[in-house]
Amino acid sequence: MAELKRKIDIYLKEWKNSKNRKPLIIKGARQIGKTTSIEKFGRENYKSFIEINYISMPQYKQIFQDGYTTENIIKNISLLNSEYKFIPGDTLIFFDEMQEYPDTATSLKFFNEDGRFDVICSGSLMGINYNQIHSNSVGNKEDYTMRSLDFEEFLWAKGYGEEQIESLYICMKEVKPLTNIQFDVMMNNFKDYLITGGMPESVSNFIENDCDIMKYDNTIKENIISAYIKDMKNYVKSEAETIKIEKIYKSIPTQIANESRKFQFSKIEKNSRSRDYEEPLSWLEASNLVLTSYRVSRPLIPLKGYVDFDFYKLFINDI
Repeated sequence: MAELKRKIDIYLKEWKNSKNRKPLIIKGARQIGKTTSIEKFGRENYKSFIEINYISMPQYKQIFQDGYTTENIIKNISLLNSEYKFIPGDTLIFFDEMQEYPDTATSLKFFNEDGRFDVICSGSLMGINYNQIHSNSVGNKEDYTMRSLDFEEFLWAKGYGEEQIESLYICMKEVKPLTNIQFDVMMNNFKDYLITGGMPESVSNFIENDCDIMKYDNTIKENIISAYIKDMKNYVKSEAETIKIEKIYKSIPTQIANESRKFQFSKIEKNSRSRDYEEPLSWLEASNLVLTSYRVSRPLIPLKGYVDFDFYKLFINDI
């Protein structure tokens, strides 16, 4: 898969250079590139990079059996893998798929107070258990929400440089129209972005096929959606709730296509009402699988002061 430049790369370097950095929790949906970005950052910026994935390495859930102090955790990690090296000031410990073991958050207080080792936690569906995670690590962590590639990152993937993109920003800031060539080229780029979406694997496939939409493998997006639906079934305890979540998710594209000014639950199922779907919708929002866009009564700053919570649309998270 082609290596992509991401905005989180800049954030992670700023985080490492901060004197007062705390353990970092990176949230976001599955398959948006969290693990790839963190792995690249860890290997390029630390002498020792220790990666613990709770799905592929479930035995590491035992490392907290003797308590959550840094010494006990390091001792138990070393027992499971004696090749790991803990170099004070030059080690990054990466706990991946944290949603599988949210109690990891309790250890962040001790890592923060100890200060010898940098820690990053990441996972999908983090919002589902986030109250538990937050209460166990309040004041001892930083949060970052990562999303799929935005349009600027898509342009980076296509080879556009800072100078070319900055010229677009200048027009926006000065409220000046783009030139004809700028508009035509960027509109075509935007259409490619809409078709491929912002998922890294999808964008990489497009780039590797010389940006030819006819060669693009559309099954990549279908596989990602299938994985999301599988997560709904794996992480939601109630089958009835799972069905509702899936119905909301699958109805989003058709609802975007219609001319209604808001998302309509009656379009999902006859005689259904919004209160029947409150919890399923909350699950989708917390999982970062959908983006909710609210209408504002007046276009004034701050926009949040004019939000009409009765009118909103839902969008898929890829773009």
